Amino acid sequence: MQIEHTSLPGVLLITPDRHGDDRGFFSESWNRRSLEAAGVSLPEFVQDNHSLSREAGTLRGLHYQSPPHAQGKLVRCGRGRLYDVAVDARANSPTYGEWLGVELSFENGRQIWIPAGFLHGFVTREPDTEIIYKCTAHYDRASDGGVRWDSLDIDWGVTDPILSEKDRTAPRFADWTTPFRDEVTA
Repeated sequence: MQIEHTSLPGVLLITPDRHGDDRGFFSESWNRRSLEAAGVSLPEFVQDNHSLSREAGTLRGLHYQSPPHAQGKLVRCGRGRLYDVAVDARANSPTYGEWLGVELSFENGRQIWIPAGFLHGFVTREPDTEIIYKCTAHYDRASDGGVRWDSLDIDWGVTDPILSEKDRTAPRFADWTTPFRDEVTA
């Protein structure tokens, strides 16, 4: 398993080993013991989510859940290809407002660990793209929130994405007050 630290404290890129032959491959997409042996300890996961976007250019985000229901997410692409973005929303962080984008695909097998206190979003690069992610907290409708996708100069690679009404009308980052006040910076 390959583990890469990123420019955002706490955000990790994790690429599990794939063992393949002419039939295909086998991979352990999640193994707590392997991560701990590599010096990485992640919180307990309580929920798995699976989302399908039919069309390339579908953008979902930037989303979060406020404390006490803030979610850390271990994100991977089950089919297709997507550009995944994490934005540091921890008020006390030296990287507050900074973002990181990575391509996740079925082919590259990469995963991104996004701790609680970050905004999360993605845009699909291929039709019928699936995103699968583990969460450290259950979904809580009252804690659900979003920040406008185009308010941080993120290069999503699309100019006219397919958006939900929630994402279209979310507040701009500059007009939003982060609920992540007490999160510890890594």
